[in-house]
Amino acid sequence: MTRRTTAWVVLGVWLVALGWLVKREFLVPAPEPLTLAALSLPPGANYYALTLAGQQVGFASTTIDTLPDTLRVTDVIVLDLPVMGTRQRTDGLTEAILTRELSLRSFTASLRATGTRYAARGVVSGDTLLTVEMDLGTGRDTLRIHLEGPIVLPSVVPLTVAFGGRLEIGRSVTLRLFDPAVLAQRPTTFRVVAESTFVFPDSAQYDSTLRRFVPATYDTVQAWAVVTEDTRGLGATTWIDARGNVVHASTPVGFHMARSAFELAYENFRQQPPEIVASLSSDIIQQTAIGAGVQLDPANLRRLTVRLGGAPLAGYDLPGGRQQLTGDTLTVTRETPSRRGGWRLGRAPDSLAQWLAAEPLVQSTDTRIAAQARQVISGTRDPRTAAERLTQWVYGNLRKEITVSIPSALDVLARRSGDCNEHTVLYVAMARAVGLPARTAAGVVYLDGRFFYHAWPEVYLDDTWVAVDPTFGQFPADAAHLRFTIGGLARQMELIPLIGRLTIDVLDQQS
Repeated sequence: MTRRTTAWVVLGVWLVALGWLVKREFLVPAPEPLTLAALSLPPGANYYALTLAGQQVGFASTTIDTLPDTLRVTDVIVLDLPVMGTRQRTDGLTEAILTRELSLRSFTASLRATGTRYAARGVVSGDTLLTVEMDLGTGRDTLRIHLEGPIVLPSVVPLTVAFGGRLEIGRSVTLRLFDPAVLAQRPTTFRVVAESTFVFPDSAQYDSTLRRFVPATYDTVQAWAVVTEDTRGLGATTWIDARGNVVHASTPVGFHMARSAFELAYENFRQQPPEIVASLSSDIIQQTAIGAGVQLDPANLRRLTVRLGGAPLAGYDLPGGRQQLTGDTLTVTRETPSRRGGWRLGRAPDSLAQWLAAEPLVQSTDTRIAAQARQVISGTRDPRTAAERLTQWVYGNLRKEITVSIPSALDVLARRSGDCNEHTVLYVAMARAVGLPARTAAGVVYLDGRFFYHAWPEVYLDDTWVAVDPTFGQFPADAAHLRFTIGGLARQMELIPLIGRLTIDVLDQQS
């Protein structure tokens, strides 16, 4: 498989689309007015068309149901993404149960794609504990997360906007959001930056000549633009009306989300021939590639120096190990680990305990993963030899294919297929299972004149972290791997603000 296996971006797009709904939450109203408003909240639904390069590639909806003593907010999103000449179907759903005071009581979330599925159910105990049960396809896992205070799901955000006070340009607030797709909570600051008027179709009629629905009547609404103030935002600008409903949203990569009538958003999308999406010239992988301006020979590249621009660099894991950052100039030097390390497997420094422990989606203590890892490294206790054997085993035993999923090591071991995310999560789990400290890195990698978004592991050898790439069978990884983040899927999602903005100028290359 070539380096085009950057399909984690596809998953990122799904999260961005879900994240558009996050942008609607930026006010924290007093509980009394909010409660009174919630008591009179009517049920209803809004529908949205998702487009890429002018072609509809998805459908989304938000539905509010009023129950006897609770509220249920359901968000659905369906995407048919053009990926390397194929159509990748992804279905996502979140459902939140709220008290009449709009406090989160529980939620469910799911993601389905070809051959994969992910589901999670969370229950909040007070404001201090969130218990999440995950169905990973090949097994279940339970995670208990300590909360520092009330959390908010993207799907329940509209209620606080609708009944929290006036929308005013310049108003901002910081909230603690929990994303069930990446199992992470984070404080996020939102700011209202503009006000305008939008016209959108609110009913449709069928045109027998065109054989599709067309707008029948229109509605005009006043809307406000909401963006994130911090550099780690999702990169979207979202326009919402006075009741917190999304009117329009867009991302730097070229996706748009527009409110529409049900028939226009859903029925036209449902009746669209699959080959239309597959034939789109705006392939999502190619769309997110970054031009390098020069030709490189990564296989023989010992050192690469580039200038990074177009986006804020603060907060990313750019310096450290084989990477040196001076201002906006990054130099990457390929490692040359010695044949023998200074320690043996199972005796790693105590400071590396974090990178030896099991965690959600990285089930390094599972007997199936541990047994396979021990078989692969059989006969050696040398960290370097073990790391190299694991690299070649994962490279040789996983089919290379675009995968839209939330990667679980146990699921990957069973299916034996996937893209860079699946290769990386399985490698990290197997390495930890045999006492080799390992972690996930993500950033960009060079191929044929452009840099593509990518993920790969790092292992601890010779008192330093060494990049390896089981997707490409590289040990160590070439110097054209530019790391931006260290950590799991939640950290990888922090790359999304770079999409469509990051520029890379090659300054020097040494073989």
